[in-house]
Amino acid sequence: MIKEINIGRFKLGPGHPTFITAEMSGNHGGSLERALEIVRGAKRAGANAIKLQTYKADTITLKSDREDFIIPNNSPWGNFKTLWDLYDQASTPWEWHKEIFFEARKLGLEVFSSPFDLSAVDFLEELEASAYKIASPEITDIPLLERVAGTKKPVIISTGLSELSDLELAVKTLRDAGSKEIIVLKCTTSYPAPISDSNLYTIPDIIKSFGVLSGLSDHTIGSVAPIVAVGLGASFIEKHFTLGSKETVDSFFSSNEKEFEMLVNDIRLAEKALGKVSYQITESALNSFNSRRSLYAVSSIKKGEVITKDNIKSIRPSFGLHPKYYKQILGKSVNRDLKPGDRLSWDFIE
Repeated sequence: MIKEINIGRFKLGPGHPTFITAEMSGNHGGSLERALEIVRGAKRAGANAIKLQTYKADTITLKSDREDFIIPNNSPWGNFKTLWDLYDQASTPWEWHKEIFFEARKLGLEVFSSPFDLSAVDFLEELEASAYKIASPEITDIPLLERVAGTKKPVIISTGLSELSDLELAVKTLRDAGSKEIIVLKCTTSYPAPISDSNLYTIPDIIKSFGVLSGLSDHTIGSVAPIVAVGLGASFIEKHFTLGSKETVDSFFSSNEKEFEMLVNDIRLAEKALGKVSYQITESALNSFNSRRSLYAVSSIKKGEVITKDNIKSIRPSFGLHPKYYKQILGKSVNRDLKPGDRLSWDFIE
């Protein structure tokens, strides 16, 4: 069972703050300056890390207009004719990576990427990426998993396009190849994803079944799913991030800076709300302690008279006898005169 993982200077796991990652994807819109501003915006919004995607159109598909490579009209990316056209537009040029990594590290952000082939891993190793993310479609790419595991760095896997058997094979492959730090993310690979498809109860089951840390790669709109995920034990949250000032290939389901900042703040509040296992009255609640009930005289009782259900009651506040003594004192007589509103005390009972 993995208890704790380090991604750069951040510790992940139970008892540590949720690690929140801003996914740039293709939201740079073909501009390096925009990519760098996304890094700065992610820092302002409170992210712990920025994540890239490292591929070229030629390393992820073929430049072909045959039917298999045509994007369906009902796809969110249907305005691109072919897969190659989409990936050529969305890819982050490799020559930008060094400057983006430098900017992120200068700001105190961790920075890593999703490699989509072996050459991308070699390239990212030169940049000393702090972790590797396996995108949902790549979970069955066994050579890629083995190469990433061989770096001995933390590996994050998204499950959006995998069956249980695929995930079992992926985790086994990583472990057999030497990976000891694995994070498995619940993911719904739909853009945007319906919140009803989130199935976040899978997160604690992943933790229990695979002995790994877990989290959420979130494609829903808003912050409800990530907050619930944190409540279920997520150590890692990833969400697409955009500046919001320009339409890009992924902007339609990405969070802008204001939305992402709200997400981060909500998660930090959720962590405070989760707190720890405690049955004690908190310090903030002590001011309300006297609103509990206790036993009081509610009508005049003369010395020597008997206590009955008509002359005492369990009422607020709590300065009198504990209500658990109610039946015990019924039928007993008092040794002094009591007026309505007098607290009952063992000193007054014969």
